[in-house]
Amino acid sequence: MQGMNMGGSIASRNILENKGCLKWCVREQSVNEIDNGWRFLSDADTDEYLQDPSNMVVCDWGTLFEIEPAISLIFDMPVGTDLTLEYEDGRKFFVDSETGEKIPE
Repeated sequence: MQGMNMGGSIASRNILENKGCLKWCVREQSVNEIDNGWRFLSDADTDEYLQDPSNMVVCDWGTLFEIEPAISLIFDMPVGTDLTLEYEDGRKFFVDSETGEKIPE
């Protein structure tokens, strides 16, 4: 899975502009046939930052995959998925944001 023709996601400008690392991944109901439902927030995003809609942009899945290849593991997860990307001992893994359970690779 290279991220080709996998639709668009909504991502924080902080991720796209390398001002923050991808941290939170939420899958919502798609709003149209191009939208894959994924929403990505960075570790630098504040509530105030997120209140400004211009700080979130529609982005091709492939672009996000190039920034953070770990997302290839989560593409097929269902609507309602809420994950946090964790970093530990040089490794990256996703955990369920609600339960803290590690997502199998």
